[in-house]
Amino acid sequence: MPRAGVIGTRAAGLMVAAVLAASLVACGSPGAGVAESAATSSPTTTPRPAATPAVDVPVTSAAVVPAESSVAPTRLEIDAIGVHMPVAPVGVDDSSQMELPEDPAVAGWYRFGPDAVSTEGHMVLSAHVDAPAYPIGPLARLRDLTPGGEVVVVDEHGATRAYRVESVEYHEKAQLPTDEIFRRDGASALVIITCGGPFDSATGRYRDNVVAVALPIPD
Repeated sequence: MPRAGVIGTRAAGLMVAAVLAASLVACGSPGAGVAESAATSSPTTTPRPAATPAVDVPVTSAAVVPAESSVAPTRLEIDAIGVHMPVAPVGVDDSSQMELPEDPAVAGWYRFGPDAVSTEGHMVLSAHVDAPAYPIGPLARLRDLTPGGEVVVVDEHGATRAYRVESVEYHEKAQLPTDEIFRRDGASALVIITCGGPFDSATGRYRDNVVAVALPIPD
């Protein structure tokens, strides 16, 4: 589980709707599973049915209001694993889940939470690991990130903010600590999420989420 103090035990504040009970269940659609298969030598012969195109990234509220004068992150840079990707603001879809860009090469920033200059709470970035008609996404390498590595976020004004990786964890989707990941108070942190773990050909989904937590590096 994430280290104490990085992802806390208190539910996120300023919520105006019920806490969602669903878990992050899909990070791809037809063609999903390519990233995990490419990283192992075990061949698979079971045909993979198409997964649901939507990605269910639960948030603590489907009716939150974005902070005024927020500063959007626009790029995510992780040199250690070769991640250099644009970031787009996203909200909540009709099923009360966090939206994600269709292209795995683009990360989504949850714009109803902390932004690129927030001094408390968790700024959440997430992306598909793979998707039909697109190459494998950069965050397929998120699992290779190690504690101590540096992550840089560039904001819409061109300013950069550096973070030091605190932890990289696998969570089964049903046990993802959603309230803690999306918290809006407490210590400032960057949370990066994608799918990982074994690919279930029966459901067309990955079993787990890969969650990296990074803390701001003091100036």
